[in-house]
Amino acid sequence: MRILVSGTGVAGLALAVELTARGHDVSLIERAPEFRTGGTPIDIRGDALGVVDRLGLLPRLRELSVDATESGVFVDADGTAVARVPAEQISDSDDDLEITRDDLARVLTDQLPSGTPVRYGDSVTALEEPDGGGRVDVGFLSGHRESFDLVLGADGLHSAVRHLTFGPESGHARHLGVYLGISKLPPEGAQVPSQFYNYPGLMAGIMRFKGEALAFFAFRSGWIDHDHHDLAAQKRILADAFAGHTEWEIPRLLDAVRRDPAFYFDAVSQIHLPVWHWGRTALVGDAAHCASPLSGRGTSLALTGAAFLAEALDRHPGDHTAAFEEYTARQRPYVDFAQASVEEGADVVVPATWETIHARNASVGGPEAPVESVR
Repeated sequence: MRILVSGTGVAGLALAVELTARGHDVSLIERAPEFRTGGTPIDIRGDALGVVDRLGLLPRLRELSVDATESGVFVDADGTAVARVPAEQISDSDDDLEITRDDLARVLTDQLPSGTPVRYGDSVTALEEPDGGGRVDVGFLSGHRESFDLVLGADGLHSAVRHLTFGPESGHARHLGVYLGISKLPPEGAQVPSQFYNYPGLMAGIMRFKGEALAFFAFRSGWIDHDHHDLAAQKRILADAFAGHTEWEIPRLLDAVRRDPAFYFDAVSQIHLPVWHWGRTALVGDAAHCASPLSGRGTSLALTGAAFLAEALDRHPGDHTAAFEEYTARQRPYVDFAQASVEEGADVVVPATWETIHARNASVGGPEAPVESVR
Protein backbone atom coordinates (compact mmCIF):
# COMPACT_ATOMS: atom_id res chain seq x y z
CA MET A 1 0.00 0.00 0.00
CA ARG A 2 0.91 3.64 -0.40
CA ILE A 3 1.10 5.01 3.15
CA LEU A 4 1.69 8.50 4.54
CA VAL A 5 3.34 8.68 7.98
CA SER A 6 3.04 12.08 9.64
CA GLY A 7 5.89 12.70 12.09
CA THR A 8 9.56 11.69 12.19
CA GLY A 9 9.88 11.05 15.90
CA VAL A 10 10.49 7.53 17.19
CA ALA A 11 6.95 6.39 16.37
CA GLY A 12 7.06 7.70 12.81
CA LEU A 13 10.52 6.36 12.04
CA ALA A 14 9.73 2.98 13.58
CA LEU A 15 6.55 2.78 11.50
CA ALA A 16 8.47 3.61 8.35
CA VAL A 17 11.07 0.92 9.12
CA GLU A 18 8.44 -1.73 9.89
CA LEU A 19 6.27 -0.91 6.87
CA THR A 20 8.99 -0.54 4.25
CA ALA A 21 10.45 -3.86 5.39
CA ARG A 22 7.09 -5.40 4.44
CA GLY A 23 7.07 -3.86 0.99
CA HIS A 24 4.81 -0.86 1.55
CA ASP A 25 5.48 2.46 -0.20
CA VAL A 26 5.97 4.92 2.68
CA SER A 27 6.28 8.71 2.61
CA LEU A 28 7.20 10.72 5.71
CA ILE A 29 6.21 14.29 6.48
CA GLU A 30 7.48 16.43 9.36
CA ARG A 31 6.34 19.86 10.52
CA ALA A 32 9.82 20.77 11.79
CA PRO A 33 12.06 22.39 9.16
CA GLU A 34 14.79 19.78 9.57
CA PHE A 35 15.72 16.57 11.37
CA ARG A 36 15.04 17.22 15.04
CA THR A 37 17.85 16.76 17.52
CA GLY A 38 18.21 17.13 21.27
CA GLY A 39 16.09 16.09 24.20
CA THR A 40 16.78 14.00 27.24
CA PRO A 41 17.88 10.38 26.96
CA ILE A 42 15.00 7.96 26.51
CA ASP A 43 14.34 4.41 27.67
CA ILE A 44 13.62 1.20 25.77
CA ARG A 45 12.12 -1.33 28.15
CA GLY A 46 9.97 -4.40 28.40
CA ASP A 47 8.65 -5.91 25.17
CA ALA A 48 9.99 -2.96 23.16
CA LEU A 49 13.43 -4.54 23.57
CA GLY A 50 12.10 -7.54 21.64
CA VAL A 51 10.94 -5.21 18.86
CA VAL A 52 14.37 -3.68 18.28
CA ASP A 53 15.98 -7.11 18.67
CA ARG A 54 13.76 -8.54 15.91
CA LEU A 55 14.80 -5.64 13.69
CA GLY A 56 18.44 -6.55 14.34
CA LEU A 57 19.11 -3.23 16.08
CA LEU A 58 19.61 -4.27 19.71
CA PRO A 59 23.40 -4.86 19.62
CA ARG A 60 24.00 -1.45 18.04
CA LEU A 61 21.66 0.29 20.48
CA ARG A 62 23.42 -1.34 23.43
CA GLU A 63 26.73 -0.01 22.10
CA LEU A 64 25.20 3.49 22.08
CA SER A 65 23.55 3.24 25.49
CA VAL A 66 24.13 5.94 28.11
CA ASP A 67 23.78 6.31 31.87
CA ALA A 68 22.08 9.65 32.44
CA THR A 69 19.95 8.91 35.49
CA GLU A 70 20.96 5.57 37.03
CA SER A 71 23.95 7.14 38.80
CA GLY A 72 22.22 10.47 39.35
CA VAL A 73 21.76 12.15 42.72
CA PHE A 74 19.46 14.65 44.38
CA VAL A 75 21.28 17.63 45.87
CA ASP A 76 20.48 20.32 48.40
CA ALA A 77 20.65 24.09 47.87
CA ASP A 78 24.45 24.03 48.24
CA GLY A 79 24.98 21.20 45.75
CA THR A 80 25.67 18.50 48.35
CA ALA A 81 24.25 15.10 47.42
CA VAL A 82 21.45 14.02 49.75
CA ALA A 83 19.99 10.97 47.97
CA ARG A 84 20.39 8.86 44.89
CA VAL A 85 17.96 8.72 41.97
CA PRO A 86 15.86 5.55 42.47
CA ALA A 87 16.38 4.06 39.02
CA GLU A 88 15.09 0.66 40.14
CA GLN A 89 11.65 2.16 40.82
CA ILE A 90 11.17 3.16 37.19
CA SER A 91 12.83 0.23 35.43
CA ASP A 92 10.91 -2.75 34.15
CA SER A 93 13.93 -5.07 34.26
CA ASP A 94 17.71 -5.14 34.44
CA ASP A 95 17.73 -5.21 30.63
CA ASP A 96 16.20 -1.73 30.24
CA LEU A 97 18.22 0.39 27.83
CA GLU A 98 18.81 4.14 28.07
CA ILE A 99 19.88 5.91 24.87
CA THR A 100 19.82 9.41 23.46
CA ARG A 101 16.86 10.23 21.27
CA ASP A 102 19.28 11.36 18.54
CA ASP A 103 21.10 8.00 18.47
CA LEU A 104 17.87 6.00 18.33
CA ALA A 105 16.49 8.21 15.56
CA ARG A 106 19.67 7.86 13.52
CA VAL A 107 19.75 4.08 13.91
CA LEU A 108 16.14 3.87 12.74
CA THR A 109 16.79 6.27 9.86
CA ASP A 110 19.73 4.14 8.72
CA GLN A 111 17.31 1.19 8.43
CA LEU A 112 15.11 2.97 5.90
CA PRO A 113 15.55 2.10 2.22
CA SER A 114 17.58 4.66 0.31
CA GLY A 115 15.33 7.24 -1.26
CA THR A 116 12.45 6.97 1.23
CA PRO A 117 10.66 10.33 0.80
CA VAL A 118 10.88 12.65 3.80
CA ARG A 119 9.39 16.15 3.46
CA TYR A 120 10.31 18.65 6.19
CA GLY A 121 8.61 21.95 6.97
CA ASP A 122 5.14 20.72 6.01
CA SER A 123 2.14 19.19 7.78
CA VAL A 124 -1.27 17.68 7.12
CA THR A 125 -4.14 20.20 7.00
CA ALA A 126 -6.99 18.19 5.43
CA LEU A 127 -8.10 14.54 5.22
CA GLU A 128 -10.92 13.38 2.96
CA GLU A 129 -12.11 9.92 1.92
CA PRO A 130 -14.17 10.35 -1.26
CA ASP A 131 -15.86 7.66 -3.36
CA GLY A 132 -16.68 5.29 -0.53
CA GLY A 133 -13.37 5.65 1.27
CA GLY A 134 -11.10 3.74 -1.14
CA ARG A 135 -8.28 6.23 -0.50
CA VAL A 136 -7.40 9.28 1.60
CA ASP A 137 -6.99 12.61 -0.15
CA VAL A 138 -4.53 14.67 1.89
CA GLY A 139 -4.08 18.42 1.87
CA PHE A 140 -0.83 19.91 3.14
CA LEU A 141 0.18 23.24 4.63
CA SER A 142 2.35 23.81 1.56
CA GLY A 143 -0.75 23.69 -0.66
CA HIS A 144 0.22 20.31 -2.09
CA ARG A 145 -2.45 17.57 -2.36
CA GLU A 146 -1.87 13.83 -2.67
CA SER A 147 -3.74 10.53 -2.25
CA PHE A 148 -2.74 7.55 -0.09
CA ASP A 149 -4.18 4.18 0.84
CA LEU A 150 -3.59 4.89 4.54
CA VAL A 151 -2.59 7.88 6.69
CA LEU A 152 -0.83 7.17 9.99
CA GLY A 153 -0.51 10.00 12.50
CA ALA A 154 2.69 9.69 14.52
CA ASP A 155 2.95 13.43 15.10
CA GLY A 156 3.07 13.56 18.86
CA LEU A 157 1.12 15.10 21.71
CA HIS A 158 -0.10 18.02 19.57
CA SER A 159 -0.98 15.81 16.59
CA ALA A 160 -2.44 17.56 13.54
CA VAL A 161 -3.75 14.23 12.22
CA ARG A 162 -5.57 13.58 15.50
CA HIS A 163 -7.08 17.07 15.44
CA LEU A 164 -8.44 16.50 11.92
CA THR A 165 -9.76 13.03 12.77
CA PHE A 166 -11.02 13.33 16.34
CA GLY A 167 -11.30 17.05 17.02
CA PRO A 168 -9.46 19.57 19.24
CA GLU A 169 -6.77 18.38 21.64
CA SER A 170 -8.68 19.82 24.59
CA GLY A 171 -11.28 17.09 24.21
CA HIS A 172 -8.74 14.29 24.70
CA ALA A 173 -5.92 15.73 26.84
CA ARG A 174 -5.54 15.22 30.59
CA HIS A 175 -3.14 17.72 32.12
CA LEU A 176 -1.11 16.13 34.94
CA GLY A 177 -0.27 19.37 36.71
CA VAL A 178 3.42 19.50 35.72
CA TYR A 179 5.43 21.39 33.09
CA LEU A 180 8.87 20.44 31.74
CA GLY A 181 11.63 22.56 30.23
CA ILE A 182 14.89 21.34 28.66
CA SER A 183 17.82 23.38 27.40
CA LYS A 184 21.30 22.59 26.12
CA LEU A 185 24.34 23.38 28.23
CA PRO A 186 27.96 23.61 27.05
CA PRO A 187 29.54 20.12 26.80
CA GLU A 188 31.13 18.92 30.00
CA GLY A 189 34.08 16.58 30.18
CA ALA A 190 33.89 15.89 33.91
CA GLN A 191 32.78 12.36 34.80
CA VAL A 192 30.24 13.35 37.45
CA PRO A 193 26.67 12.10 37.80
CA SER A 194 23.52 13.92 36.86
CA GLN A 195 22.24 16.15 39.66
CA PHE A 196 18.74 17.34 40.56
CA TYR A 197 17.65 19.97 43.07
CA ASN A 198 14.12 20.14 44.49
CA TYR A 199 12.14 22.89 46.13
CA PRO A 200 8.45 22.17 46.86
CA GLY A 201 6.73 22.00 43.49
CA LEU A 202 9.96 22.68 41.56
CA MET A 203 12.91 20.76 40.17
CA ALA A 204 16.04 22.04 38.44
CA GLY A 205 18.71 19.65 37.26
CA ILE A 206 21.74 18.96 35.14
CA MET A 207 21.52 15.76 33.15
CA ARG A 208 24.88 14.48 31.91
CA PHE A 209 25.69 11.81 29.32
CA LYS A 210 28.48 11.22 26.78
CA GLY A 211 30.20 14.45 27.80
CA GLU A 212 27.01 16.39 27.01
CA ALA A 213 24.81 18.25 29.48
CA LEU A 214 21.23 19.46 29.57
CA ALA A 215 19.46 21.84 31.91
CA PHE A 216 16.28 20.13 33.09
CA PHE A 217 13.35 21.90 34.74
CA ALA A 218 10.02 20.73 36.10
CA PHE A 219 7.36 22.59 38.06
CA ARG A 220 3.85 21.92 39.26
CA SER A 221 1.12 24.15 37.92
CA GLY A 222 -2.45 24.14 36.76
CA TRP A 223 -3.12 24.51 33.04
CA ILE A 224 -1.37 27.53 31.47
CA ASP A 225 -2.98 28.69 28.25
CA HIS A 226 -0.20 29.49 25.78
CA ASP A 227 0.89 28.93 22.18
CA HIS A 228 3.18 25.88 22.17
CA HIS A 229 4.96 27.36 19.13
CA ASP A 230 5.75 30.68 20.92
CA LEU A 231 9.29 30.21 22.22
CA ALA A 232 9.50 33.60 23.94
CA ALA A 233 6.26 32.96 25.84
CA GLN A 234 7.49 29.54 26.95
CA LYS A 235 10.73 31.01 28.29
CA ARG A 236 8.77 33.65 30.22
CA ILE A 237 6.55 31.00 31.81
CA LEU A 238 9.58 29.03 33.01
CA ALA A 239 11.37 32.14 34.28
CA ASP A 240 8.27 33.17 36.22
CA ALA A 241 7.99 29.70 37.79
CA PHE A 242 11.59 29.92 39.10
CA ALA A 243 11.61 33.65 39.89
CA GLY A 244 13.49 34.46 43.08
CA HIS A 245 15.33 31.14 43.24
CA THR A 246 19.08 31.74 43.43
CA GLU A 247 20.07 28.51 45.17
CA TRP A 248 22.33 25.86 43.66
CA GLU A 249 22.81 26.25 39.87
CA ILE A 250 19.39 27.72 39.07
CA PRO A 251 20.59 31.17 37.84
CA ARG A 252 23.14 29.58 35.49
CA LEU A 253 20.59 27.12 34.15
CA LEU A 254 18.04 29.87 33.52
CA ASP A 255 20.69 31.85 31.64
CA ALA A 256 21.13 28.83 29.37
CA VAL A 257 17.40 28.80 28.69
CA ARG A 258 17.41 32.47 27.71
CA ARG A 259 20.17 31.85 25.15
CA ASP A 260 18.85 28.58 23.71
CA PRO A 261 17.01 28.92 20.35
CA ALA A 262 15.91 25.28 20.59
CA PHE A 263 14.52 25.36 24.13
CA TYR A 264 11.89 22.66 24.74
CA PHE A 265 8.86 23.37 26.90
CA ASP A 266 5.54 21.62 27.25
CA ALA A 267 2.82 20.53 29.61
CA VAL A 268 3.01 17.03 31.00
CA SER A 269 -0.23 15.62 29.65
CA GLN A 270 -1.84 12.39 28.57
CA ILE A 271 -4.05 11.67 25.58
CA HIS A 272 -7.10 9.47 26.17
CA LEU A 273 -9.09 8.20 23.18
CA PRO A 274 -11.57 5.32 23.07
CA VAL A 275 -10.31 4.37 19.58
CA TRP A 276 -7.18 5.23 17.62
CA HIS A 277 -8.50 4.90 14.08
CA TRP A 278 -11.20 6.28 11.82
CA GLY A 279 -11.66 5.19 8.23
CA ARG A 280 -8.26 4.81 6.63
CA THR A 281 -6.49 6.92 9.24
CA ALA A 282 -4.87 5.61 12.45
CA LEU A 283 -2.78 7.11 15.24
CA VAL A 284 0.43 5.70 16.74
CA GLY A 285 2.61 6.73 19.68
CA ASP A 286 1.94 9.93 21.61
CA ALA A 287 -0.60 11.06 19.01
CA ALA A 288 -2.80 8.13 20.02
CA HIS A 289 -2.09 7.65 23.71
CA CYS A 290 0.58 9.89 25.19
CA ALA A 291 1.36 8.54 28.66
CA SER A 292 3.57 11.58 29.44
CA PRO A 293 7.31 11.72 30.15
CA LEU A 294 6.55 10.88 33.79
CA SER A 295 5.73 7.32 32.73
CA GLY A 296 9.18 6.74 31.22
CA ARG A 297 7.52 4.52 28.63
CA GLY A 298 6.68 6.76 25.66
CA THR A 299 9.50 5.41 23.49
CA SER A 300 8.63 1.82 24.30
CA LEU A 301 4.98 2.45 23.44
CA ALA A 302 6.02 4.00 20.13
CA LEU A 303 8.09 0.93 19.24
CA THR A 304 5.50 -1.68 20.22
CA GLY A 305 2.71 0.27 18.55
CA ALA A 306 4.60 0.53 15.26
CA ALA A 307 5.39 -3.18 15.32
CA PHE A 308 1.86 -4.26 16.23
CA LEU A 309 0.29 -2.10 13.51
CA ALA A 310 2.67 -3.29 10.80
CA GLU A 311 2.15 -6.93 11.80
CA ALA A 312 -1.63 -6.48 11.84
CA LEU A 313 -1.62 -5.01 8.34
CA ASP A 314 0.32 -8.09 7.23
CA ARG A 315 -2.23 -10.41 8.78
CA HIS A 316 -5.22 -8.59 7.29
CA PRO A 317 -4.31 -7.73 3.69
CA GLY A 318 -7.02 -5.62 2.12
CA ASP A 319 -8.85 -5.11 5.44
CA HIS A 320 -7.39 -2.09 7.18
CA THR A 321 -10.26 -1.92 9.68
CA ALA A 322 -9.54 -5.42 11.00
CA ALA A 323 -5.83 -4.54 11.12
CA PHE A 324 -6.48 -1.35 13.08
CA GLU A 325 -8.69 -3.21 15.55
CA GLU A 326 -6.07 -5.92 16.12
CA TYR A 327 -3.38 -3.29 16.62
CA THR A 328 -5.57 -1.53 19.19
CA ALA A 329 -6.31 -4.74 21.09
CA ARG A 330 -2.61 -5.66 21.35
CA GLN A 331 -1.37 -2.19 22.25
CA ARG A 332 -4.08 -1.13 24.70
CA PRO A 333 -2.79 -3.11 27.75
CA TYR A 334 0.65 -1.52 27.39
CA VAL A 335 -0.93 1.93 27.22
CA ASP A 336 -3.19 1.35 30.22
CA PHE A 337 -0.20 0.24 32.30
CA ALA A 338 1.95 3.21 31.26
CA GLN A 339 -0.76 5.81 31.79
CA ALA A 340 -1.51 4.45 35.26
CA SER A 341 2.13 4.74 36.34
CA VAL A 342 2.54 8.51 36.33
CA GLU A 343 1.44 9.47 39.84
CA GLU A 344 4.49 7.85 41.41
CA GLY A 345 6.68 9.47 38.76
CA ALA A 346 5.43 12.96 39.64
CA ASP A 347 6.15 12.42 43.34
CA VAL A 348 9.71 11.29 42.55
CA VAL A 349 10.51 14.05 40.06
CA VAL A 350 8.79 17.06 41.59
CA PRO A 351 7.44 16.46 45.11
CA ALA A 352 4.89 19.04 46.20
CA THR A 353 6.07 19.69 49.80
CA TRP A 354 9.23 19.61 51.88
CA GLU A 355 7.71 16.66 53.72
CA THR A 356 7.43 14.62 50.51
CA ILE A 357 10.89 15.70 49.37
CA HIS A 358 12.43 14.46 52.64
CA ALA A 359 10.35 11.29 52.54
CA ARG A 360 11.52 10.51 49.03
CA ASN A 361 15.15 11.12 49.94
CA ALA A 362 14.87 8.92 53.02
CA SER A 363 13.19 6.13 51.06
CA VAL A 364 16.02 5.82 48.54
CA GLY A 365 18.92 6.47 50.91
CA GLY A 366 21.83 8.83 50.58
CA PRO A 367 24.94 8.22 48.43
CA GLU A 368 28.17 7.03 49.86
CA ALA A 369 29.96 10.32 49.33
CA PRO A 370 28.90 13.94 48.64
CA VAL A 371 29.04 15.27 45.10
CA GLU A 372 30.57 18.67 44.60
CA SER A 373 28.70 21.42 42.83
CA VAL A 374 29.82 22.03 39.26
CA ARG A 375 29.44 25.78 39.41
